[in-house]
Order: sequence, then structure tokens, then C-alpha cells
Amino acid sequence: MFKRISLFILTNILVLTTIMIVLSLLGVNNYIGAGGNIMFGQLLVFSAVIGFTGSFMSLAISRWMAKKLMGVKVINPDNPGSAYERDLVERVHRLSRAAGLTVMPEVGLYNSPEVNAFATGPSKRRSLVAVSSGLLENMDDDAVEGVLAHEVAHVANGDMVTMTLLQGVINTFVVFLSRIAAWAVAQLVDEDKAMIVHFIAIFVFQIAFSILGSIVVMAYSRYREFHADRGGADLAGKDKMLHALESLRAHVNRVDTRQESLATMKISGGKKKKLLFSTHPDIDERIRRLQAK
Repeated sequence: MFKRISLFILTNILVLTTIMIVLSLLGVNNYIGAGGNIMFGQLLVFSAVIGFTGSFMSLAISRWMAKKLMGVKVINPDNPGSAYERDLVERVHRLSRAAGLTVMPEVGLYNSPEVNAFATGPSKRRSLVAVSSGLLENMDDDAVEGVLAHEVAHVANGDMVTMTLLQGVINTFVVFLSRIAAWAVAQLVDEDKAMIVHFIAIFVFQIAFSILGSIVVMAYSRYREFHADRGGADLAGKDKMLHALESLRAHVNRVDTRQESLATMKISGGKKKKLLFSTHPDIDERIRRLQAK
């Protein structure tokens, strides 16, 4: 646990430091004019730099972070340690070629009783497909094939980059609108209190707008899961993809969803009551839509 928390803190420090350096170099960190009015163009640039810098920093280190956070051991395709690992690499590479990928993803395995798999990485050419030991131990070959096809479909669809661009846009508007709202509130109080009110209001509005923005991001995340299910069905066959989802439903209690910060690395999003803020749709709905395909 301490190791994971330390890595999160380190990432936040790196992102924050990078943003501050970029803002200083561009000279866009002052968006209030001499008359006390907002310079909207300056504020938009300021917001975009903050919004997209954080998103692209997270994307750039996503594969490295996944390995560290989840304890993923990358399998050497030229010298796998066992027939077990060789079979896993061969499956992922075969599905990747079928999906039209010219550079094979890294294939990783991490030791955990949870039934889980995920794909991540900054691009199609620098991606990672990882599975838990619990998934391989609890699912049969056809179900594993469907799960791997689903994850390869994520890579082929470029979901990591698309999600990053969407998050960057959301972040930009969160920063932009929160500062406009904070400035408006500060105009309603005495001048000697305006600065502290403005400062506090920024944080309040930024949290509120971030919550609203996350609903949009999570909705897209759920959509990409449906899309990856269809892609997985094209790669492995509809029957295997359906069998994988049904097997996952039987093992849904074996997916560790306690750490919300790692939700995008989980194959299931948890309980229905949290669906609005879930990265994954309800499994029954995924099965229903795939059956209707």
C-alpha cells in the first residue's frame, strides 16, 4: 500500500512541477488584467496548458505506472520463462496481428487472486496487455481468449489516446469555468476580502466542475467497453467473447474495486448503484448488447 501511495504522490509532484515550469516559460500564469477584469484569451491558454499537460503526462507514463502499481512482470517473447507464459504471449500476438497491429504489445502477468486484465500505454506501438494470475487460474481457455481479444481491441481502437484527449478537454473547461465563477463571486464581496474569497472559490468550483466533468469521462469509458466487446467478438469470435463476459459475471466478486484510482485497469466496474461514476458498464448490459450484435 505504501509503495502505491508513494508512486501516486511522486506522479502528482512531477505533473505539478511540469505544469508550473511550462506556465512560467509561456508567461500565461496571470489572467487578471490591471483593471481587475479577466483576460479570457489568456485564461483559456492557461487552462488548456494545465488541462492537457496533466493528461499527456499521465498518458506518457501510463505503461510504466501500470507495471509499478500492479506489480506486472513483462514476459520476454523471445525467452518466456515457461510454456504457460509462452502460450499467453502467442495468444496476444496472434490477436494483435488479426487486429492489424504492426508492433506487438508488451505482454505482462501479475500475481493476484483477482480475476482481471487490462491494456494501457501511450500509443498502439507502445502498449501493454496484462492479466492477473487469478484470471488464468479461474477461467477456461475460451474465456481467456475472449478477455485477451477485448484488451487487444482497446489497443487497436486507440482508446488510451482518445481518453487522454477527452480528459484534457474536460480539464481545460474545469479550470476555465472554475476561475470565471470564482472571479464573479469575488466581485460580490468587499475589496479587502476579494482575494481570499477568490482563492477559496476556485477550489470549491474546481471540485464541483470536476465531478460534473467526470460523469462525461466515465460515460465515454463505458462506451469504449461496449466497443471493445464488439472488437473482441470480431477477433476471437462472438461465442468466446460472450463466454468471457459470462465467466467474468460469475467471478465479479474476484475483481478488486477498492482503489478507485485504478478503476480503468479493472475489467469490471463494480455495483450498479455506482454506474454513473463507473469506468465499466454493467456486465448484464454488456452481454445483452453483444448478443444483439
